[in-house]
Amino acid sequence: MSSTAGPGRTVRPARLIAWLAAVAVLVAVPFYLEAFWLQTGLFAMSAAIGAIGLNLLTGATGQLSLGHALFLAAGAYSYIVFAEDAGLPTPVAAACAVVLAGVIGGLFSPIAGRLKGAYLGIATLALIFVGQHVLHNAGPVTGGSNGRQVPPMELFGLVFDDRPELVLLDVPFGALERLWYLGLVLLAGAAAFARGVLAGRPGIAMNAIRDHETAAGVMGVPVTRYRAAVFVLSSMYGGLAGVLLALVFRQVVPDNFGMLLSLDYLAMIVIGGLGSVAGSVLGAVFVSLLPQLLMRYGDVLPLVAEPGTGGFSPAEAARILYGAAVVAVVLFLPGGLLGLITRLRRAIPRVKEVKWAR
Repeated sequence: MSSTAGPGRTVRPARLIAWLAAVAVLVAVPFYLEAFWLQTGLFAMSAAIGAIGLNLLTGATGQLSLGHALFLAAGAYSYIVFAEDAGLPTPVAAACAVVLAGVIGGLFSPIAGRLKGAYLGIATLALIFVGQHVLHNAGPVTGGSNGRQVPPMELFGLVFDDRPELVLLDVPFGALERLWYLGLVLLAGAAAFARGVLAGRPGIAMNAIRDHETAAGVMGVPVTRYRAAVFVLSSMYGGLAGVLLALVFRQVVPDNFGMLLSLDYLAMIVIGGLGSVAGSVLGAVFVSLLPQLLMRYGDVLPLVAEPGTGGFSPAEAARILYGAAVVAVVLFLPGGLLGLITRLRRAIPRVKEVKWAR
């Protein structure tokens, strides 16, 4: 039995209940979890937004990019400049930061439209080195190696900071609690937009370019234009992720946006599942939570120790596990974590049928 959701579409009651339960849990999280878990969850939300953008480029269109960290840096730093130096309202500053990240991607898009594969990867890798040079040396704008403080977001009279004090149901709502809901809204909007792109004609064209560029061109798909446009869209997703990340960090420094961050994003989309919005979120949660968990519980885990004490640091251990996870996905789970979950869901009804047959 199912309820109608639109022409030709139905919603299964079990799935609807599951979604409502998930939303209820996410809404209730700030009332029960401590600051560490809220901050970790916000890191995962920011990573998921950025990973969705990279997956549109790499997973759906087949364009390798190693420069995604630059667009996060562009979003984070330009938000500070627009809000603090230009004096714009913080929501407007955030929107301008996302647009500026897209403009930077647009300046590179002619190259992105003509290169593919490893050639594009090497070209985007240069963006990281250029970006790091600018962030370290443009002191009056970026603060140099010391970075800059991030002004809190103010939306509809609500300041996403620890002041003024706010108490709901006897729970103090500080910056992290308030940002939690902002992060949920941004992630939901980013995911919904990306799903719409992939489900429509642009998504069909992007997949055609990924699967067979020549055939896509013969069918009338403007390959160069699509590649350039998706690169700009991916850059804007990175800018939005950078804005949220800056609001959570409260201070940004150039070292936060190096090459390792770009590699982390590649690990996210490979581990989660290429070409999928849900896979992007799963991979982002995995890659974001792992180092935080190792740092939190490193004292009880084997081979994980403080730097200089003989074992692996939490960051080193996390990267080793990333590598192992990527190898395992490539060899045994071509669909990533999302593919594994899909196969398990399909296997459950078969097991039930076998039991009933007996």
